[in-house]
Amino acid sequence: MAASDIGSLRIAQNGRPNSLPGDELQSIHPEPYDEEAIHKTILVGDSGVGKTSLLVQFDQCKFQAGAFSATVGIGFTNKVVDVEGTKVKLQIWDTAGQERFRSITHAYYRDAHALLLLYDVTNKASFDNIRAWLAEINEYAQEDVVIMLLGNKADIAGERVIRREDGERLAREYGVAFMETSAKTGMNVELAFMAVARDLKMKKTRRPNEPKFNVADYVEQEKKNASCCS
Repeated sequence: MAASDIGSLRIAQNGRPNSLPGDELQSIHPEPYDEEAIHKTILVGDSGVGKTSLLVQFDQCKFQAGAFSATVGIGFTNKVVDVEGTKVKLQIWDTAGQERFRSITHAYYRDAHALLLLYDVTNKASFDNIRAWLAEINEYAQEDVVIMLLGNKADIAGERVIRREDGERLAREYGVAFMETSAKTGMNVELAFMAVARDLKMKKTRRPNEPKFNVADYVEQEKKNASCCS
């Protein structure tokens, strides 16, 4: 993937005390979006929250109950999505949630463009551990990484222990986008990945005078649109 490693702090942007004329022109007219660029997206969270199932639902549009044992180490899938006529290539990494694999996961944070952080709405411990995951992300990931918090297994209403409002409150506290998903029914799975893809594309094509793309606002608007159409 076209990785963007964390760099050291730069002095006056790229080490130059003042911008040159060419820099200003380049910022006003950004380079065309490279459809060959690969965007690294990582699924993280405790073991058993449904990371693999979420990925398979997005990639293959299916759910196989009980088909997956705990992920060992890390693996990835490539998928090309269309964002307003532009091809965006996502390289989606599925990570192990067990503590013994955390050092492996840390290494992959550094060149990640987006992180989908999952908890299980029927498992309080997985939600309680979200703050620890976010602390690791803040320590190891690059500053402008796209982060989305997902409350998975929302289809299991009878076993829910984490309210939607709890997830929304935590997401607001950390300034990240949030939605509940179901890898089983497919609820909001495509929306989660498409929101990430759109944000990644907009980062590359946005002009200096244009507002930044807000993932959280986009997610909320798309959910409202879906409710109106259903």
